Amino acid sequence: MSTDAPSSPTAAVPPRPAAAGRPLSPSIVKLAWRQTWRDLRAGELRLLVVAVLLAVAALTAVGFFANRLNAGLARDAGALLGGDALVAADQPLPAAFEHQARALGLRVTRHAAFPSMALAPQAQGGATRLVAVKGVAEGYPLRGQVSVRESPDGPARAAEAIPEPGTAWVDAAVLDALQLRVGDELLLGDATLRIARVIALEPDRGAGFLSFAPRVMVRESDLAATNLIQPASRVTYRLAVAATGEGGAAVRRFIDWAQDEIRKGELRGVRVESLETGRPEMRQTLDRANKFLNLVALLAALLAAVAVAIAARDFAQRHLDDCALLRVLGLPQRAIASAYVLEFGAVGVLASALGVAAGWAVHFVFVLLLGSLVETSLPAPGWMPAAFGLGVGLTLLLGFGLPPVLQLARVPALRVIRRDVGQLKAASVAVLAAGALGFAGLLVAAASDLKVGLIAVGGFAVAVALFALCAWGTVVALRRAVPRARRAPRWLVLATRQVAARPGFAVLQVSALAVGLLALVLLVLLRTDLINSWRQATPPDAPNRFVINLQPDQAQPFRQLLDGAGVQGYDWYPMFRGRLVAINGRSIKGEEWSEERAQRLAEREFNLSFDAQMPRHNQLAGGQWTPNEPDAVSVEEGLAKTLGLKLGDRLRFDVAGQPHEARITSLRKVDWGSMRVNFFVMFPRERMDEVPATYISAFRAPAVPGFDNRLVREFPNVTNIDVSASLGQVQAVLDQVIRAVEFLFGFTLAAGLVVLFAAVTATREAREREYAVMRALGAGRALLQRVQRAELLGVGALAGFLASIAAVAVGWALAKYAFDFAWSGSWTVPLAGTAAGALLALAAGWWGLRGVLRRPVVQTLRRAAE
Repeated sequence: MSTDAPSSPTAAVPPRPAAAGRPLSPSIVKLAWRQTWRDLRAGELRLLVVAVLLAVAALTAVGFFANRLNAGLARDAGALLGGDALVAADQPLPAAFEHQARALGLRVTRHAAFPSMALAPQAQGGATRLVAVKGVAEGYPLRGQVSVRESPDGPARAAEAIPEPGTAWVDAAVLDALQLRVGDELLLGDATLRIARVIALEPDRGAGFLSFAPRVMVRESDLAATNLIQPASRVTYRLAVAATGEGGAAVRRFIDWAQDEIRKGELRGVRVESLETGRPEMRQTLDRANKFLNLVALLAALLAAVAVAIAARDFAQRHLDDCALLRVLGLPQRAIASAYVLEFGAVGVLASALGVAAGWAVHFVFVLLLGSLVETSLPAPGWMPAAFGLGVGLTLLLGFGLPPVLQLARVPALRVIRRDVGQLKAASVAVLAAGALGFAGLLVAAASDLKVGLIAVGGFAVAVALFALCAWGTVVALRRAVPRARRAPRWLVLATRQVAARPGFAVLQVSALAVGLLALVLLVLLRTDLINSWRQATPPDAPNRFVINLQPDQAQPFRQLLDGAGVQGYDWYPMFRGRLVAINGRSIKGEEWSEERAQRLAEREFNLSFDAQMPRHNQLAGGQWTPNEPDAVSVEEGLAKTLGLKLGDRLRFDVAGQPHEARITSLRKVDWGSMRVNFFVMFPRERMDEVPATYISAFRAPAVPGFDNRLVREFPNVTNIDVSASLGQVQAVLDQVIRAVEFLFGFTLAAGLVVLFAAVTATREAREREYAVMRALGAGRALLQRVQRAELLGVGALAGFLASIAAVAVGWALAKYAFDFAWSGSWTVPLAGTAAGALLALAAGWWGLRGVLRRPVVQTLRRAAE
């Protein structure tokens, strides 16, 4: 048995020998510094530093961007609202609200907004464009300033007043679409307005993605002349209030008074928006973007934890002989443990600081990609993301990396002559649980969304346990199958025996590879299936035009126009507005429901309709649709579930001040993604002359030049909504979000590759010894190369298959409960995942184990000698 000193390239240089019989007591700090410097130079800490850096960079990049975004919106909340508080409604507000605000000494202004069609004069082409009309009163805006230009390319200046009577301020997009200039006339409904200014900035418009149509701003008194506000028009009325000087208490009193008025139940569809509540719709797309970004960052951090745990154990395995030699020279266990704690603490601080710096640089890419969605300059970020990043980095290294390293302090001195003693043991359950729970808590906090955090972290925890269990079962099956494989190729038999002979290594490799592949497959599925399913939700033959506000006397000529243009299979339904006021004779209030969606539905006005026949694109989900059945109503099953409605319940609606009561006789399943005309509530009747109905139509516009212009010229009061253009603008915004997610995906991809590399190279020394023995017994390099490739392909394929199955399950949960997407998983995912896992494991093995077969046999056996 050889007693040569260990030949590790990073073996610590022993301190000066102590006097006989007296243990060594060198400076712990100096020893830790020497160990850290040597390990860094030798590359022993490379994987640890890279894993921590990637995790911290991904989390802090998202944190810095979210911090700046939230700070910017909080700073500009008053301007985004147009005041200190707003009362919004889908009907004109009672005068008492304005009187109360003035009585409290608050400044007050009003505005109304709705979509409509703008038309260029016939002499200038007669082009049409869907616009967002906004009628403003004196004093608008109370907070912030509207900036205007004299021409689209002119300098912006603050507007001193609202538009003059008979004039309009428009976005530059209106001029481009209608081929008009400042000073030209603009037709809006029955009114002719002169374009006086180009809007450069509208502070209370909110995030730019919310207005699919460009703005046309007019004086409130000019709205009546347009004749665009009809009984079924969807108009949002807002009353804005602002304090003069230090009047925050007055604003708070007004908000309390308004909420009390709403809670009395006499007002429906009215809500209060304040600096505290803000406008939730402003954040919808950015919140979704943050969810995606946080998910990607979480996956990077989870992968980093796996990489750190594997790399730290490999680090400790390579330093066993070094610590045994230090014990022989008399260094106490406490000194060894303290030195490694200081080393890992220093490395954690270094890697975390580098990660924070990288995250700071990367977040500017998010500002570049997503900052344009918020029309406001973002302030500098705070210090919290940096502190959080440092905490995550240190938790990663100390919680997952330090436990196996601390075992080095317990290595017996006897290992110097007997290398079979002092091997690393599995860390205690308490230590692993403490580190895992602490890290999981940090990740859930970082997710900023409890569902995303719990599903991602919990899904990975369950997946790791299942991966280990499946890997162990596979190893047991191989042990039984290998002796029976008599006719199998020699290289395949040796490869399966290699795996079965090292069950612990096999379980570690499969589990680690599967976790890395799980994150990668999950992100690919979210990127492709979830986003593409949203984009492709519109059928190829779906209507791309919605026309509303058609009056009853316009029905026949409008349908003749469609028939003459060759439009077929279009939707045509009457529509009237109504509010649900009672269920089974009991008056209702939104606050009776705990779910937010139920509260909104109970408070809102519905678009109601009637028809003797059930729409062809609806499905009967319960009850029976009987044409012209009196005292009957049909309800969409989702609405019924949300509000707790059932067949036989009696509903009372307030329609233009008149009660209409009916019994639920059927439930319908509605495909809201079909881009067809759909209603929550329909009466199965051919006629309802007692309600003020208009008509809505949805059709696919014919490929006839000037069709839209002709339609609006002949029916100037209607709103012709080009849905394809609106969806195109939404998809353009989504593209920005996707680019940001894909950019951060690079961090997760790098973390996944680190895990793959760490998992494969963790068995390097064991492979060296095994291959050296087989080469000494006559096995050729070509045979061992086949054995190595077969083992890597098999382990990678198993890991890829398990990861794909888990990714489908976690992706379904995220789609259903976090992102609210329709999940469309494919049976090809496990096949593709299996192939990808095999190829990635082979590539990582080729890179990480390329020197194993080239090492001289004598050198390997000498190092392995006992």
